[in-house]
Amino acid sequence: MNLKLLGLGMSVGVGLMVGRVPASSALPPPEEVPEEVLRTEIILKARSPINGELLTATEYAQLKAQIAERSTPTELDSRVQQAIFLLRLRKLFKTITPF
Repeated sequence: MNLKLLGLGMSVGVGLMVGRVPASSALPPPEEVPEEVLRTEIILKARSPINGELLTATEYAQLKAQIAERSTPTELDSRVQQAIFLLRLRKLFKTITPF
C-alpha cells in the first residue's frame, strides 16, 4: 500500500526523523557511577537523626536502638480511646451524609 495515497507519507517520515536521538547523547557520562553499583554500596558512615553529626555504623545502630526504646507507645486512658473512636465514627458519618 502506498503511504502517499493515505496522506501519511510526509508525517511518517518527519516522525521518524524527530524521534531519533544520537547514541552519544543517550549514554551517561563515563565518570558517573552506575545506579546498580550505588545500590550495593555498604554505607560505613551515617548521620545522627538528632543533630546531624557523623557516626560510625555501630554508633548509629546504638542510637537507633535507644530512640526505639524511648519511643514505645504508652497506654491511653480508656476514656480517651473511646473519645478518639467516637470522633473517627463521627468523621465517617460526615463523609457519608451531606449534613
